[in-house]
Amino acid sequence: MESVKQSELVYELEDKPPFFESLLAAIQHLLASFVGIITPTLIIGSILGLETEIPYLISMSLIASGIGTFIQASQPFGIGAGMLCVQGTSFTFLGAILSAGFLAKNAGGGPNEILGLIITLCFFGSFIQIGLSQILPRIKHVITPLVTGIIITSIGTSLIKVGMTDIAGGMGAENFGSRDNLILGLFVVAIIIVMNNVNNDWIRLSSIVIGLVAGILAALLISKLSIQDLTTSATIAVPQPLKYGFNFELLVFIPLAFLFVISSVETTGDITANCIISRQPIKGSSYIQRIKKGILGDGVSSLIAALLNSFPNTTFSQNTGVIQLTGIASRHVGVYLAVILVFLGLFQGLGEILQKIPKPVLGGATLVMFGTVAAAGIKILASLDLDRRKIMIIAVSLGLGLGVNMVPDALTQMPELIKNIFNSAPATAGLTAIILSFALPERCSLDRLCK
Repeated sequence: MESVKQSELVYELEDKPPFFESLLAAIQHLLASFVGIITPTLIIGSILGLETEIPYLISMSLIASGIGTFIQASQPFGIGAGMLCVQGTSFTFLGAILSAGFLAKNAGGGPNEILGLIITLCFFGSFIQIGLSQILPRIKHVITPLVTGIIITSIGTSLIKVGMTDIAGGMGAENFGSRDNLILGLFVVAIIIVMNNVNNDWIRLSSIVIGLVAGILAALLISKLSIQDLTTSATIAVPQPLKYGFNFELLVFIPLAFLFVISSVETTGDITANCIISRQPIKGSSYIQRIKKGILGDGVSSLIAALLNSFPNTTFSQNTGVIQLTGIASRHVGVYLAVILVFLGLFQGLGEILQKIPKPVLGGATLVMFGTVAAAGIKILASLDLDRRKIMIIAVSLGLGLGVNMVPDALTQMPELIKNIFNSAPATAGLTAIILSFALPERCSLDRLCK
């Protein structure tokens, strides 16, 4: 958290800014988080062949994010951090969710069976985080910055393949790898890079959204997309709790449950950064209570998301930068943002439009996003004092984690339990890091010999 600086706040945590200032701040938070909220759903739906369900799932993800943001800001029943902590669909669970989806799909299941299994696992997984909210400070010696850095790095690097596949046109596309696809995808990457390096902070924070819009316009110009494709229905997305049924598989639940632990650790860091920006204590009982309530808010948000047929939520880190930029730390802005997210989610036509974004355009944006996740993990690792022991843990953990991701057939001869636990790169890398952290002594005579 050393890199997070206190900002000159115009409105403190408990202040209530005027309507228009609150609305403008909420819109800026929306621009910084919108792509992150909807992208996991687009990827899951596309890879698992759930095209008919994607618009509805996007609507539910927006509604769930709005409700979660409201909980964190307003603290109903003492749940939530009581801060402007924007909730959104988490990338952390993407690999484990896809693994569960393919299990159901390979067994002959259709959209209902695939989503029924995924949503049920997420539903029960949320209770892991709810329970962890009360004991997280006691497990810090297990989930160390070394373990967290390894897992976040493996999440980003293992997902880069998804972004690159979309840049090439999407899995199974007839024109996969065509020049037009690659140019369009790299154009989006270039726009994001340029926007991220301008002097205007507002533009930098909105660079992903600007890149997507520029990519869509470019796709229209080269006839990769037509105006007719952007027509939508007027369907209102009505939440239907557990619409896809209920189906539980313990073997695929284990890696997902482990990732809820990692998500809780990430949330601790995000809330701490938010406290620094918002001039709140980062030590003492009030801080510990805020962390506990914030992680509880994450767990309850994920539970609500599952009931609404969406995927686990987490506290977004990028919105801390928006607080610093605007100087508005007021938690009441979170209520404005929550209303906007729920309102957008009610219109299923928005999901229909987003579903029609050409794969290379979406791939250009996701490639940068996944690369950013990997870079965040590398930054954590680089901040450590990397002795020979830590380097060995990093090497073996990332090697095994990314290895099973690149060569999934390596586990085909293993028991189902082993396959389901270790076919997710973050789960494999994280479990390996935890085991090696305990197995290798802190002080090794070999380290002294090598110095």
